[in-house]
Amino acid sequence: MSDSNMDAKEIGIIIKERRKHLGVNQQTLADLAGVGLNTLVAIERGEGNPQLSTLLTVLDTLGLQMNIKLKTLDYETV
Repeated sequence: MSDSNMDAKEIGIIIKERRKHLGVNQQTLADLAGVGLNTLVAIERGEGNPQLSTLLTVLDTLGLQMNIKLKTLDYETV
């Protein structure tokens, strides 16, 4: 993944790849995270608009975390 702005599709790909790496199917992950299967499928596809708490729960269940950092704006100098 690039170091630029991450979008919902890229987040979904990371979640799906991690789930598969752990050998967990979608239903099992949904159950472990306490979210609906349709919600998880939508997140993995980069679709829908999940609540932040839902996304964070799925990430945590997979042993992932989200980091927030300042971005450099085009008009700013480094």
